[in-house]
Amino acid sequence: MAYGQRDNRDKKGQAPGDGIDRRLEATILDLLAARAATSTICPSDAARAVGDENWRGLMEPARRAARRLVEAGEVEITQGGSVVDPATAKGPIRIRKVR
Repeated sequence: MAYGQRDNRDKKGQAPGDGIDRRLEATILDLLAARAATSTICPSDAARAVGDENWRGLMEPARRAARRLVEAGEVEITQGGSVVDPATAKGPIRIRKVR
């Protein structure tokens, strides 16, 4: 890293835009596009699609990808069918297209 340049890596050492992060974001959008407009997906759906048998290690990166897509206005995160703030959501979440 060049002197004076900020390191934007997260606590796990991944920088936004790393290949896996982009793949997870694209996969979330692709999975949603292939479903009915009212359907939701679980972050594990994207993790499984990208990571095959190693998907469990991609669960938190998939959740982070969903949060970035919320910030971009692409998706919403829900719990119990209601939209929730991704910064405070704890436990299982679902991802859906913005309505």
